[in-house]
Amino acid sequence: MAEATTKKTRVKGHLEERNGVYYIVLSWTDETSNRGRRAISTKLAVRGNKGNAEDMLDEAKREQTALLRSQPSVRELLFADFMEQWLEIIKPDIKLNTYGGYQMNVQRVIAPYFRKKGTLLRELTADDINEFYADQLKRIKATSIHKFHANISKALKYAVQKDYIPYSFMEKVKRPKPERYVGKFLKQSEAVELFEAVKGHRLELGVIFGAFYGLRRSEIVGLRWESINFEANTITIEHTVTVAHIDGKRTIIAGDTTKTKSSFRTLPLVPSICAKLQAVRAEQERNRKLCGKSYNKAEGCYIYTDALGNRLKPDYLSSEFPKFLAKQGFRKMRFHDLRHSCASLLLANGVQLKQIQDWLGHSDFAITANTYAHLDYNSKVASAGAMAWIENTSLARGSDSTESDDKSSPQSLPDFISSLFADGVSSEVIQAWLKQTDFTVSQNLAECFREFAQA
Repeated sequence: MAEATTKKTRVKGHLEERNGVYYIVLSWTDETSNRGRRAISTKLAVRGNKGNAEDMLDEAKREQTALLRSQPSVRELLFADFMEQWLEIIKPDIKLNTYGGYQMNVQRVIAPYFRKKGTLLRELTADDINEFYADQLKRIKATSIHKFHANISKALKYAVQKDYIPYSFMEKVKRPKPERYVGKFLKQSEAVELFEAVKGHRLELGVIFGAFYGLRRSEIVGLRWESINFEANTITIEHTVTVAHIDGKRTIIAGDTTKTKSSFRTLPLVPSICAKLQAVRAEQERNRKLCGKSYNKAEGCYIYTDALGNRLKPDYLSSEFPKFLAKQGFRKMRFHDLRHSCASLLLANGVQLKQIQDWLGHSDFAITANTYAHLDYNSKVASAGAMAWIENTSLARGSDSTESDDKSSPQSLPDFISSLFADGVSSEVIQAWLKQTDFTVSQNLAECFREFAQA
């Protein structure tokens, strides 16, 4: 192993073979005992290029040594430079798509802002960060500021560990209050209409898995045939396909990893979807035979492919779904709202929030509760039923404590539901009636409920 030395920094390097290509791997320890590592592709095939690769290795070590030598001391280190150095330090320890998000935050926003101001790491204050947030709020939402906050907090924690700064002041920084986004939800009737409208369209599988199983985009595109057990009638979420932007380039990342440990889950395969998947598999087999060598066998293991076996690109679902809805006359919503719709429909059919957490693969119950508790209408109906004593008060008979003889005026829905509770109708029956009735059409509530009860 070759080695180059400066007064304060030692750079080491060696060659590695990856997929038949030589890679240069550099490592070093700087003046503050901070370790760094970097891998560079030589783009040289292993066979017949060892000498050329070794020459490139020597040159890379010299360049890295010169770079480290030219870097300022910790006392003179710009906060912008520190953030970029921190990025490279954490890169080996985090997921590539996570690194891509961090890199965009640091290199496109955080570093340019503080580099322009010339702020040194050792002189950075809570006021500097608060001013940065205030400036960014002029163009982006608070949720994006929270991502910057997380990056800066982690970086400064590392700076404390390395004795670059005595302590982190991020607890004094005021994060802007995030806007609460309430997703749009499909009603059961809308879900049925959507399934019919999308039949035969390239979006069909995405809509099925999004609305019925509540799968994320990365989980849908990452479904493989090995994840389906037709004998046990199960579907396992264990592989994802994501999009990341690394060094300004769009990168597709496929791997046996999920967003969190809880995202790895096995769900029942219902008969209708089982039949659909078997039809898809049969069609793929026909395409494989028809296309021959033109068929993409490497990606043919995936469920969601085109006629040539090419795996669907994750961006397709996000971009094409809103267009499809507009063309078909549906109301506007995002593809991710199908996941919200799944939770909404589960709640409407009496499934408890804890079970929904397991179904959706949330790592924390608080995520499920905070996102969907306001939709838990079943519990609200039951609560209203428990408070039906109000119907025995004069309030229920009118403000003048006398019953009106006028029966001609239409009764409001809340009043009618209260009267049903007072008559001893169960919350389950009321909920079933509410779910199947279209109240946008003017109708006699009593007559409507009577027809439902007699059906």
